[in-house]
Amino acid sequence: MEITDILLHRDPFLFVDEIIEATEKKIVGSYTYKESEFFFKGHFPDYPVVPGVLQIELMAQVGGAGLAFAGLLEPGQLFVLGSVEKAKFRKIVRPKDKCIVEIENLRVSKMGIKQKGTVKVDGEIVSQATWLCILVGE
Repeated sequence: MEITDILLHRDPFLFVDEIIEATEKKIVGSYTYKESEFFFKGHFPDYPVVPGVLQIELMAQVGGAGLAFAGLLEPGQLFVLGSVEKAKFRKIVRPKDKCIVEIENLRVSKMGIKQKGTVKVDGEIVSQATWLCILVGE
């Protein structure tokens, strides 16, 4: 199954390269930021940095895709961020950084998903957050 079979997100707003592990409790995925990402042209052009809000989006996308891989969400189920709490940004993420995203499923229901996660680059935590996604439709 391809990521685009599972997520409705598309380029330039798809931030999942692969799902490495997906169980009822845990999800691991990855994404490598390309130098050509649309936001680098304007987010500090002389020193491009991945915006924190896009790191949260990365975690939510990996979380949603992982739930579909694990069979806990229907492929193509639309979900949107409802809240974000406890977000922390510890290190800068740059072009060519490969992010490993580790997600813990806190609650999964027919109405929403609560997860917490971390993003790591070279084994070091660069960001972390807890969030709630609302399931739209069915």
